[in-house]
Amino acid sequence: MLVTDAVAATLTELGADTVFGVVGSGNFKITNALIAYGARYVPARHECGAATMADAWARMAGRPGILSVHQGPGLTNALTGITEAAKSRTPLVVLAADVADSATASNFRIDVARLAASVGAAAFRLHSPGFAVDETVRAYRTAAAQRRTVLLAMPLDVQAGACTWPGIEPVQPPPALAPSAAAVASLAGALARAERPVFIAGRGARIAGARAALERLAARCGALLATSAAAKGLFRGSPWDLDVSGGFASPLAAELIRGADLVVGWGCSLNMWTLRHGKLIGPDATVVQVDHDQAAIGAHRPVQLGVTGDVSVTARAAADALPPVAECTGAAGDEGGYRSSALRDRIAAEVRWRDVPYADEGDGALDELLPAERIVAVDSGNFMGYPSMYLSVPDADGFCFTQAYQSIGLGLASAIGSAIARPGRLTVAALGDGGALMGISELETVVRLGLPMVIVVYDDAAYGAEVHHFGPDGDSLDTVRFPQADIAEIGRGFGCAGVTVRGTGDLGPVREWLDGPRDRPLVIDAKITSARGSWWLEEAFRGH
Repeated sequence: MLVTDAVAATLTELGADTVFGVVGSGNFKITNALIAYGARYVPARHECGAATMADAWARMAGRPGILSVHQGPGLTNALTGITEAAKSRTPLVVLAADVADSATASNFRIDVARLAASVGAAAFRLHSPGFAVDETVRAYRTAAAQRRTVLLAMPLDVQAGACTWPGIEPVQPPPALAPSAAAVASLAGALARAERPVFIAGRGARIAGARAALERLAARCGALLATSAAAKGLFRGSPWDLDVSGGFASPLAAELIRGADLVVGWGCSLNMWTLRHGKLIGPDATVVQVDHDQAAIGAHRPVQLGVTGDVSVTARAAADALPPVAECTGAAGDEGGYRSSALRDRIAAEVRWRDVPYADEGDGALDELLPAERIVAVDSGNFMGYPSMYLSVPDADGFCFTQAYQSIGLGLASAIGSAIARPGRLTVAALGDGGALMGISELETVVRLGLPMVIVVYDDAAYGAEVHHFGPDGDSLDTVRFPQADIAEIGRGFGCAGVTVRGTGDLGPVREWLDGPRDRPLVIDAKITSARGSWWLEEAFRGH
């Protein structure tokens, strides 16, 4: 059996059924072999787009994504998307064609292992045909079990070799890590003593499917519920859901988190974005962090108690270890802890940004038009707080937030990967004009695949973050401002429906598209104000 066939057979047996990529001579054979063994191949127009599609697909599908790239420039073109995946701990296998070990003078020769290490990815290599299957299995299992991005270098001479395929065992998920009894007791004691506890659940809680366990524990101790941006929607529907903590937090959410006497991070890094550079933690608050990765505990800020264990397992154990509700300090309120009927009413009326009074310099009602069953995929930039907080999502699977590396230009590709993983939902790509034009080649991919997607471009004809970062100091902004582009017309040029929106009176064509067959994507060119930076960006700049 050719090595390319053996690798393809191995990956498809392990569960790989969707592959993203851009094909060159180095990955031509392996990509065709994957298709022959039953995988769907999704061709992108740029390797960075392909990498980001695979990343978003993996986040939504809950299993490793597969990316296929050519040697040399194919890999380096994909590097920003790979870096985002690695820093987000997305399970992703990159099939990276490579030159033969003997090709020392090739201009395609790069140090794949060092490149992978430099961005936080793991690196494996097919050293010989006889061990190709073993290395492929190891790469896939590392991605799945450790939630890592893995580069599998595939030298051309090894790809062309022959090997036997012995068959493989299916990948078994690792057992959930149980916390120590002493750690559970300490956590339960802290929860029992707390009068105003708040839980902040992160990506780890979302991955662990920990909603039910965390809500049960929160009910026992009277805690309020918040998330990091990456886990937005996890507690949607709970009357105690504060939505996102950090720079995106609404004034009421920030007030309640800052007033907590105990903050527990569940699978959440508690970084500067989630805690507003630490300003969301009250001076006398106790901070606890629960994570299955011991190295993550205390990585971004000191904590008084760290618990190493799976989020769901730890939450269930802590709930079982709590004393009766009547003996918990926080049980004095109507519901216990922070919970009272008055506060429940305040949360219902004030916690969403849409309910916060503001001076509207334009008009907007898109959230009410869009169907509830949606995925919102957000690019990076000054604008990103608006779709993140004003476009609601039905649950944690309704939000794709590729922001670990803070690169603009990834949002459209992440929307494509999300739409392919969850075709039953309408995907909404929320982009700035800078990121949209940077990743514009993938608009052809949306049209070619026939994805019924809404693409909203928040257009200020500038790199808005830089405008609002450096403008107040009097710096010249000529390098970050651009002539106005007709983005709706650009969309029509790719085969999309295009609409220019400057106020609610312009939304009629959007309603018509939503009510119609949705047989082509919709691009909305939405002009936004540029008089001042967004609220979350102003908050972030205070920490610079």
